[in-house]
Formats: sequence, structure tokens, C-alpha cells
Amino acid sequence: MQTPEQVLKAWWGYDSFRPMQKEIVTSALEGRDTLAILPTGGGKSICFQVPAMMKDGLALVVTPLIALMKDQVQNLQQRGIKAIALHAGMTRREVDLALNNAAYGDCKFLYVSPERLGTPLFRSYLEELEISYIVVDEAHCISQWGYDFRPDYLNIGELRKSVAAPVIALTATATPKVVEDIAARLSPDPSKPSFNILRSGFERPNLSYIVRECRDKAGQLLDICRGVQGSGIVYLRSRRRCEEVAALLKSEGVSASFYHAGLGTKSRTERQEAWKKGEIRVMVCTNAFGMGIDKPDVRFVVHWEPTDSLESYFQEAGRAGRDGKRSYAVLLWNASDISHLRQMLDASFPSLEFIEDIYQKLHIFSNIIYETGEGHTIRFDLEAFCKQYKLRPSPVRYALRYLEQAGHLSFSEDADFPTRVRISAPRNLLYEADLPQPQMIPLLEALMRGYPGIMSYSMPIDEESLARECDATVPWLHQLLYQLSLERIINYIPADRCSLVYLNHDRLTPGNVDLKPERYKFLRANAEARLESMEAYLRDSDTCRSRQLLAYFGQTETDDCGTCDVCRGRTPEERSRAALLRFVKSHPGCSLQDIKQFCDNPQNGMPQNAMELYRSLLDEGLI
Repeated sequence: MQTPEQVLKAWWGYDSFRPMQKEIVTSALEGRDTLAILPTGGGKSICFQVPAMMKDGLALVVTPLIALMKDQVQNLQQRGIKAIALHAGMTRREVDLALNNAAYGDCKFLYVSPERLGTPLFRSYLEELEISYIVVDEAHCISQWGYDFRPDYLNIGELRKSVAAPVIALTATATPKVVEDIAARLSPDPSKPSFNILRSGFERPNLSYIVRECRDKAGQLLDICRGVQGSGIVYLRSRRRCEEVAALLKSEGVSASFYHAGLGTKSRTERQEAWKKGEIRVMVCTNAFGMGIDKPDVRFVVHWEPTDSLESYFQEAGRAGRDGKRSYAVLLWNASDISHLRQMLDASFPSLEFIEDIYQKLHIFSNIIYETGEGHTIRFDLEAFCKQYKLRPSPVRYALRYLEQAGHLSFSEDADFPTRVRISAPRNLLYEADLPQPQMIPLLEALMRGYPGIMSYSMPIDEESLARECDATVPWLHQLLYQLSLERIINYIPADRCSLVYLNHDRLTPGNVDLKPERYKFLRANAEARLESMEAYLRDSDTCRSRQLLAYFGQTETDDCGTCDVCRGRTPEERSRAALLRFVKSHPGCSLQDIKQFCDNPQNGMPQNAMELYRSLLDEGLI
């Protein structure tokens, strides 16, 4: 049997594991339930992919991030590893076919979105799936204390009752309370959590955290772009503002583009690839950008305004400097940002009366009568819904989010639906038809060759690979497909993006919708506490930024980083004391001669009285 290192080298080409990866892999191979807390960019996927390749059967990977799911499946397939994904936007037949392939087709990884776990179709295949591991990505989503709790994740706990496979749970952002809750909810006996909890240190020595209170954010951003070489990310909340800031940077000679969920799939893919290749230097974006992107040489991440939690800030800032070189995470803010965050918190908790009204209007809008609707998946046009009922989108979106939290439905925004084609003309008539374009014959042949069953079913097609096979551009392919549909040769449904609502039960009558008022209060109190932690981080100009962040995640035995705005703002003597303290703590057992050599080295910038500072640290009991 191969060792984990041999598997890592054979399939991924790496000679050794990153810190903490080997311990997590070993724990999983021993059959232990394992909860791994690794910082963003710590290589979480390797931690479950290596042990899964060493065991018979397939790993069931639960993740809410569809873009990340698709990216990982594509990467595995490119390495010759069979992987399948089940996500929003697939028809029941496609899900059935995918599950059949997973059960009987030598599949190693089955990625599923959490809402799939509770469906009757998925449950019907459970006995046929030889599951080696249950992998829970973004495991903080299962915790009621987490900043991104997803009720569908609770299905994993139910799954454990019928699947005898160890769990590998992974997260990058978990406070001690969240870690405890994850272990309890995923353990067979919640009163006796059985998890082996492995934490990697969250320190990022090469990442300088900078917080700047300012009015002229545009000027600060331009200074950063001009003063720091290399690629960067600028995060904003507003889609419109993304476009404006990107235009500002371009007008000042900075290579920039924007990215948000309102763009089409093709535009997002093209911009993401251009940024990864360095053709675009700075990406101005909402938090829709960045998940699963492992670009190591991001030199700066700028937040135009504060996030609503330190969890999301830490995750987004952590996308800088994954190659270990000096990088910067800069957070810009002013008093109006705090006011705006508080207004957003109020808006994100509409009244329970409003939420119940949206529940009923959703069913009316979708023509679903009382005591029907369980298991329905609705393509939901938020804009049309708001127009019909004269409502603003934001409170409707938050009402749907709370209905999801209360367990009534699952709500997925901006789901991608690929182009679908069915050849409707009989096969014997295809070559007799008088087609207006000669390229249509090779296109039809490519469709029949590449998509078995396309004569009987509407099938999703990969436009880019089909266009390459037909030696055509994607826009020209669209024209050909459209003309074939006019000739009644094919049924053609162009790619689309919309929101999806999955109904967990039949429509309830007014007054009988359980909106869990106590849960509403609990969630609001949690949101307020996270916002207060964010505000405290902004206003604390005395404590090292790195230490503040690490303490929030439960890592209290830390030293000053020496490179954040707080550390750099100290007096030369304070900086020298901190540097000496870091050196001694990072070199346990060092001799007095070692310390003298450190102080005498000009590169360390120590003053002439450095040894006196060392003796004062001794006298104060700090070392």
C-alpha cells in the first residue's frame, strides 16, 4: 500500500505536505472523526482527497459553494480521478443519472450541496453508495453560533445514523464556541463528542494588517496600488460601486476590472481567468469573488469598507500572500461605515409579520395552493416578484433567508443553468433536411457523438468544448443553435441564471407558519455581537492587529506581529523590545551569545542599548 506522501506525489505532484496536513490525513486514515481548523489557503482539499484515494469507495463531500464544487470536480477530473457533483440547477433525471454513476461507476468523489442530503432520491441511493468518508467543507455552517449557519447542514447529523463512515470536517473560520458546537452536532452521540480536533496556527507572519480611518478612500486605494507592486483584490458590498471604483482605477492608469454576481457566467469566467493570468492587475469585486481561487501571488487585499464580521474579514484578507512573501491586508473605514453596518443589521432582520407575508406571497406567485408544494423546486425571479407586489428586493431577500433559517425552504441565489439541447427531428431526417448553414451538419454530429441520449432527452452541453470541436466561436455556436431551433431540428434552451427556492413542506395556512421567534432573537443577538467585535477591532489602536484577530479565534498565546499599523506606530524602543521578545520566544533554549548576535546584526535594526532592553525583559518576567 502506498504512503500518503506517495499518493500526494503521484496524483498532485507535491513532494511534501504543508503544516498540519499530514496530521489531518493520518487521523482520517486511522478512522477517527476529525475536525480540522486551517486558515484560508492552508490546503484543506488535500486533507480529505489524499485519504479518500487510499480507501475503497467514494468520499461524500458536502459543500454549499457551487463554484468551488465545480472547480474541485474539474481539477480532479483533469488528474484522471473520477468525481461527480450534484448541485442546484440539475433536473431530477440528471441527479438520478449522476447518483447512478456514483454508485456503479468507480467514482472516488461525490460532491453534493447540503439541501440534496434530505431528498428522497438521494436517500434511495444511500445503500448503493460505498461511502469511505463523509467530508464536511465549510463546517462552521452547521453551528448555530456560526456566522453562516445553514439549516440544511443539520441533515449531515441524520446521515450519520445510516452511514458508518468517519467524518472529516474542515473550516477556516471557527471561534472556540463554534468548534465545540460543530463537534457536538456531527458526533453520533452529541453529549459525548468524539472528534479529534486539529488546529493550525492562524498566524500569517508575511501578512501585514493595516486599518486606516479615512474620508478619501479613493486616494488611499490609489496610493496602495501605486506603492505595492503585484496583483490585488478590492472588496466592496455594492455591485454598482464595484463598477465605479474599477473605472476610477482604470482612469488613473491601473489595470483593473470588476466582478460581481450580476455578471453573466461567461463574463465572470473570462475576468477571473484574466486576473489569474496577470492580464488584469486589480479585481474590484463583491464577496462573490475569491472562493476556491488559489492565486499565490496576491500582494494586497483592500476592503473599501468593514465587513459585518471578523470571520468574513479574516477569510477574505487571507487571500493575500499565500506564497509566503510580504503582502498587505488593508481595511478602510470611517464613522459613516459603522452607521451603515448598523442600518444593514436592522434591515437584515425584517419583522416576523413581513416574513410570513412573503411566505404566502411566494406561494401565490408560484401558483401553489394550500397543502401542496412539498419538494417543489421553483425558479424564482426576484425582480418580477418585487415588481408585482411593489416591494424592495433587499427586505424580500432577507425574509427568504430567514425562512431558510427557520427550516421552511432552501434559497439559492444566482444559480447557473447551462445551455440545454435536445435533437427533436428523427435521425433518418437529419441528413435529408435542407439546412441553411453547412456547419450545422458537423455540429449535429458532434452533439450526437458527445451526448448519448440527446435524441431522447434535453441535455446540458459544454459550449466551449463543443465550439472548439466544431471550429467555431461560442457566439457563432449560439447562432447555429438558434437557427437549428427555428428549423425545428432541435429544442434549444439558452444558458440562464436565476434564483431557486426549494420547498421543504406543503404550503401552510396563515397563522400556522412557525417562524421560531426565539431563534429570531438568538440570530439577531449573534449578529449584533459579531458587529460589536468588528467595531472593536477597528477602534483598538493599541493592540497588535494580528493578536486581536487570533484572540477572536481562540489563539491567545501569541506575540506582536511587528508589521501591522499598530506595531509600526510604536516608538523605536517599543519596536525593539517586541523584536527581541519575538526572537527569544521563537528560539527556545537560545544562549546569551545567540541573543548578542541577533542584536549585533545590522539587518535586525536593533539599537546600541539592545542588551539593556533584553535585561529589562528578564527583570519584568516576560522571558
